[in-house]
Amino acid sequence: MKKKILKISLVGKTNAGKSTLINQIIGEEISIINKKINTTEELIIGVKSIRECQLIFYDTPGLNFIKNIKNKNVKLKRNLWEGLNNADLILYLIDSTNYSSKEIVTNLNKLNELNKKIIIVFNKKDLINSISILPKIKELESLIDVDSYFNISAKKNVGIDLIINYLLKKSYFSKWMFYENEITNKSDIFATNECTRNAILSELHKEIPYNIKVENKVFKYLKNGDLKIKQQIYLNNSRYKKIILGKNGDKIKKIRIASQKSIKKILNINIHLYIYITISNAKKI
Repeated sequence: MKKKILKISLVGKTNAGKSTLINQIIGEEISIINKKINTTEELIIGVKSIRECQLIFYDTPGLNFIKNIKNKNVKLKRNLWEGLNNADLILYLIDSTNYSSKEIVTNLNKLNELNKKIIIVFNKKDLINSISILPKIKELESLIDVDSYFNISAKKNVGIDLIINYLLKKSYFSKWMFYENEITNKSDIFATNECTRNAILSELHKEIPYNIKVENKVFKYLKNGDLKIKQQIYLNNSRYKKIILGKNGDKIKKIRIASQKSIKKILNINIHLYIYITISNAKKI
């Protein structure tokens, strides 16, 4: 049987639900889910192989950086456009609870410059009356050319099968880019670092920058089958030290427990996680 593929760029405003959707489609947590702006820093690829077809999803940073951005966010912009340029089709995800036709049309006009098919997916239907989507679709149809529309709940896994069936029909004959059992371009080490970064962002909310760096130092399987992980958290400002540690170390303990739990869920083995903090070139604490 000849192989088929389709490369899809998953884009949308920050917190539209891109990471939740790609995780649901792939069936594993491969992309960080957090309400903080642009928690998806890397260009994460999710792979879904169904029979002879391989669907390749590019989970891009939020569209907040589709226009002009500051130099410190060049990496986010580069990853966004890399995902767009590599794709055959663009899946534009909209938070149905935060709809702005002006903003959407502006972004879609920019995306149309790539001359690729665009499908619009209204997400979070579980939080709204589905009837309210119809006038929004009519409004967008009158303003811009879109290939198709879907109404889903990524969190509740509702309507996603319709998107997958649509994408399978759009696939074309080509060699696969990944092996059948591969689900992402990222390693287990990357996933474990992301778990800790997500735990930090969830626990501390707006108290520290979203672009905090977590680096693996030890990733070792023990004789009993458990996994030992040592991670370094790098901070560029000493005032964040006390925030992350918390009173009597309670914050860092909560972060470690939450990350360890997430890693165990993903890798399905017992985890022994150790976290250290480094400020610039200072000693670990």
